[in-house]
Amino acid sequence: MSKTRRHFTDEFKREAVRLCNESGAVLTQIARDLGIGENLLHRWVRLARDGALEMDASKPLRAEALSEVQRLQRELRRVTMERDILRKALGYFAKDPQ
Repeated sequence: MSKTRRHFTDEFKREAVRLCNESGAVLTQIARDLGIGENLLHRWVRLARDGALEMDASKPLRAEALSEVQRLQRELRRVTMERDILRKALGYFAKDPQ
């Protein structure tokens, strides 16, 4: 029976390294709390220190995510325009007919 390797997201790695750098807790305890090996956490900290682990979360969006953002922006503009039209219509029809 072979073990499958676990894969961790860059966000998880950044957060683990941040905990090591900022919390003041022992690295062994942090690794145990996160459910990862101590050596793995040491490697992530070393990679972050050497600049090999990207600690900046502002990576460019992938094409799928970018197209989704653009679609949502178009939808937001449409819904905002509909809201404004309905707001004007409500003001027009709600006037006192005196």
